[in-house]
Amino acid sequence: MAFSDKILEWYNKNKRDLPWRASTDPYKIWLSEIILQQTRVAQGTPYYLNFIETFPKVSDLASAKQETVLKLWQGLGYYSRARNLHAAAKMVVDDYGGRFPDTYKKLITLKGVGDYTASAISSICFNERQAVVDGNVYRVLSRYFGVEIPINSTAGIKYFKELALEVLHESNVRDYNQGIMEFGAIQCTPKNPNCGQCPLKESCVALKERKTDVLPVKLKKTKVKTRYFNYLVPLFVSGNGLNSTLLKQRTGKGIWQDLWEFPLLESESDIDLKTVKENYNRVLGIKEEAMVTLFNTEVVVHKLSHQHLYTKFWILEIDAPMPDAVPISELHKYPVPVLISSFMNAFKF
Repeated sequence: MAFSDKILEWYNKNKRDLPWRASTDPYKIWLSEIILQQTRVAQGTPYYLNFIETFPKVSDLASAKQETVLKLWQGLGYYSRARNLHAAAKMVVDDYGGRFPDTYKKLITLKGVGDYTASAISSICFNERQAVVDGNVYRVLSRYFGVEIPINSTAGIKYFKELALEVLHESNVRDYNQGIMEFGAIQCTPKNPNCGQCPLKESCVALKERKTDVLPVKLKKTKVKTRYFNYLVPLFVSGNGLNSTLLKQRTGKGIWQDLWEFPLLESESDIDLKTVKENYNRVLGIKEEAMVTLFNTEVVVHKLSHQHLYTKFWILEIDAPMPDAVPISELHKYPVPVLISSFMNAFKF
């Protein structure tokens, strides 16, 4: 039995019951693929269901405000995916009359849709002969065929794409592509793969040569950058007590673009209360004095893919209102990074 036939047979017996599996609607498949990029199925599924409920059609997503989309995405990370999702929905409506393009060449023109996503949508929805290559597929192919070319190198990306096309099933591209991704997700797992019960074990090079723990090969990651974030959390007190604070929207192309956060004092190293007192007027743009206290006794280390943020939250009590202050009762409406959301919950606004 051919490699692709074994994958199909395994998939028909072992596939998970996932909410988008019963559909060939390109909107639903596209949505699931974007959400599941760099996200586990268990974490991404509730988000998928919320998006489908909130935006049943691509036109609903296209007409939504970006802040609404970002708020619904909150907690998934890699927020450029959400911005691209919104932009691509608008492209489908404006350029294709609200109907998803039905070929790889057209799909790959959408914002945020690369080779993998275009291949997945075109093959699953339209059975187009396109091979998907994601992390799971890299792992299965590199182990089965014993390929030691780094999967994140230029040569590796080209080689594995060609190999994936070569072993593509002759007729049932739709299920085969889903099958090989599923196989990598729950059978040929990154650690402790179930080789004893694997239908490919008789021909797997990695198993034969005892290389399952070293394949696939990946080039070393980019060096992690350390940053020091000091969030200044102003609490504006009126005659009725605490009623407002201040949020600022992040701009530029860095992390968390378009999300909201408390005024930020970034430093080159860890700073103390004295330094905060010397700088808060400049950061907040106020002249009033504040009583400053540190909220978290231990530094919060928030880890992103290439950055570690060493974070302190400083509480500033100020007996004066600000014209652009945000009412405490409105805080929940703003899309914020998980780091800020966790603080809000801990502080119990």
